[in-house]
Amino acid sequence: MNRKIISNTLLILVFFSFLVPAVSYAVDIKTTVSNEDLIKKKQSESNKYLTAVEAHNVVKQHADEVLFVDVRTLAEIEFVGWTAMVDAVIPYMSNDFDEWNKEKYRYLKVINGDFPIEFEDLMAKKGLTKDAPVIFMCRSGTRSSRAASLASKLGYTNAYTVVDGFEGDKAKEGSEKGHRVVNGWKNSDAPWDYKVDINRVLFNQ
Repeated sequence: MNRKIISNTLLILVFFSFLVPAVSYAVDIKTTVSNEDLIKKKQSESNKYLTAVEAHNVVKQHADEVLFVDVRTLAEIEFVGWTAMVDAVIPYMSNDFDEWNKEKYRYLKVINGDFPIEFEDLMAKKGLTKDAPVIFMCRSGTRSSRAASLASKLGYTNAYTVVDGFEGDKAKEGSEKGHRVVNGWKNSDAPWDYKVDINRVLFNQ
């Protein structure tokens, strides 16, 4: 094969390469929530938000391209339930059983120092880069916002927080006032149950 034939072949290949549409593997995530819609404790430095319904749709359609982490405590998933759609449960905070919070009627919560280690290890095991979407979910959107902020500080560019969490927000009026029945994963059509896969629970023992 002479040089002219080789040159013409290359030109043809280049020409046809422009005719083939580029394949994008980026996950197209649409949200209806903005920073201005949220109280301060639910806002994150990443400024990326999803409702539980939106998170469910993203994970259902792109399970291999996103990381979905439940950041609640082991007690919460054991007694309140969980969804098997999460890649893992990595508590962002844990209970300090030596300190009782009198104002909130519960044990003081302290940050789990192993959280960033477990989280980044999970990302690597799934083969995801720092540009891949990461979705954090807690009870009602506060701890998950902190987890998303931490992920942003670690260089992850698409860290999302589920603003209404697993249990949802409290009703402000009516017969169920004070109960978490407004929204959230558990109050939507998203799947959940009490049968926890302990192999996907990563926590500091």
